Amino acid sequence: MDEVRTGDAVIGQYDHGQALGILASARPAAIKALAERVLDGFGDVTVISNRTGLAMLPYQDTVKGTAFHLGEVLVAEAQIEVPTRDLEGYGAVVGRDLEHAMAMAVIDAAIAARHQASVILEFLDAERRHQEESDRQRLTLVEATRVQMETF
Repeated sequence: MDEVRTGDAVIGQYDHGQALGILASARPAAIKALAERVLDGFGDVTVISNRTGLAMLPYQDTVKGTAFHLGEVLVAEAQIEVPTRDLEGYGAVVGRDLEHAMAMAVIDAAIAARHQASVILEFLDAERRHQEESDRQRLTLVEATRVQMETF
């Protein structure tokens, strides 16, 4: 993930947007297990919202450079508050997995509180590597398919 930095690092080398991007694409079972672990000793959590809905998917025309909405996408989102720490967390994922969105919100709040930061950073690094490897495998498969199609 050679993303352009959009802000200051909030955990390790990741800015807030990069961390949320990794969490949104994380393997569901892994992020849910991390959220359970992070909740230990974190304090009471109040759910502000936990819902699914449709969101417009923005896109940019690569030729003209104009922005438009490609269509609607189903999104699960969660927002929590941790009153004892005076902070909030937010999570949103494509699809209807409310538990994944809630786990993401818990971890987002934990990052802001610097709660179990080393555990979260280790998770982010591992998921980033997993996502990069998955992307590499997918691109290799696409390239192999393209080559096969050219031989016909």
